[in-house]
Amino acid sequence: MHDIEIRQEVIDRVMARRGKLHLFESLTPARTALVVIDMQNTFLRPGAPVEVPKGREIVPNINRLSARLRGLGVQVIWVTHANSSPGGMSDWSGFFDNFVADEVRAKTIAGLEPGAEGQKIWPELEVAPTDARIFKNRYSALISGASSLERQLRSQGIDTILIAGTKTNVCCESTARDAMMLDFKTVMLSDCCAALSDDEHRATLETFIQQFGDVMTADEALAALGG
Repeated sequence: MHDIEIRQEVIDRVMARRGKLHLFESLTPARTALVVIDMQNTFLRPGAPVEVPKGREIVPNINRLSARLRGLGVQVIWVTHANSSPGGMSDWSGFFDNFVADEVRAKTIAGLEPGAEGQKIWPELEVAPTDARIFKNRYSALISGASSLERQLRSQGIDTILIAGTKTNVCCESTARDAMMLDFKTVMLSDCCAALSDDEHRATLETFIQQFGDVMTADEALAALGG
């Protein structure tokens, strides 16, 4: 896991602005969902072209947290990335054609094809029958047309989202920012998210707690939920 803390100067800034560190000191389980993002083989398998090694280190935390949350009546939602690839092409050419080198593109597209091994949830994660599973085809699961996540949340009366998964500073942050702008109460779970480096992980958390939502550990979130 990332061995970092939000810097004191950022905490002081937050306290001066709103008088408290945590926005959401009490959360309602029936109106809360744990959204676990991109914890799939493409990102966790050793040697994968887009491997996030620290993603494997947060698996025990996510398993422990999700088990506790189910007992409280919190919905657990697994969001995995998938891109259709007819003829080796992707439905997100703006990304794959510009941000991915030729020697990596084909492997990455193949791994994210719906039904491919790379698209499947990492086998060490404990998924329950009551959990929901959703595909997304962009960094953010909440950008228009990217997934059915918003519709599912609204239909269940959920107004609070706990964000876990990888990468902290890409898909997790993109989804979390959009959640806040759609008026969801949003919490990034610092010990249940992973990036490629400590610096990237901390930068996201420090920006998020100042402008977009709350940052908590799994235990702090459980305490806020009465667990």
